[in-house]
Amino acid sequence: MLMATIVPVDRIGDFVGFVSEPTDWLCIDQDRIDAFADATLDHQFIHVDEEASRHGPFGSTIAHGFLSLSLISHFASQFSISIEGVTLGINYGLDKVRFLNPVRVGSNIRAIAKILEIRERQKGRYLMKFEVTIEIEGQEQPALVADWLVMQIVA
Repeated sequence: MLMATIVPVDRIGDFVGFVSEPTDWLCIDQDRIDAFADATLDHQFIHVDEEASRHGPFGSTIAHGFLSLSLISHFASQFSISIEGVTLGINYGLDKVRFLNPVRVGSNIRAIAKILEIRERQKGRYLMKFEVTIEIEGQEQPALVADWLVMQIVA
C-alpha cells in the first residue's frame, strides 16, 4: 500500500504539478452500494435492485456517483502530499466534479491525483487543490474527475 509523501514546508511549492502513483484497487460490491444507499436514502433501482437493473441501461446495478466521489477520502492516504508537521487535514470542498462513466457492481476502482495548486491562506494553513481521477479497472474512460480542495494545518 502506498502512503502519503511527507514534504518540508519550504519545499511544498516544488510539488505543484506532482502526479501520484495509482492507489490500490478497491472493489465496489453490492454490499457497499447498499450501505451507501441506506446512508443517503437513495434507493433508486439502478443501485439496489439487481433484477430490475439487469434489464436497465447498464446491465447491472451501478454505484452511486457520490459513492465513488466519497471514496476520494479513502484513497487520499495513498496519493496525498502531507506537509511536514501537519496536525490536521480538512476536506475544504470541490471546485468541479464530472461523472463520466458508471461504476458497475463488482468493478475495481482506484485514484490518481495531480496537485494543481498549493497556497498558504493564513500562517500555517495551506490550501491544496488536487485533480483526482477515479479509474475503473479495464475501462479507458474514468468514473469521475474532480478538483478536490484540502486544507492542511501545520503546527
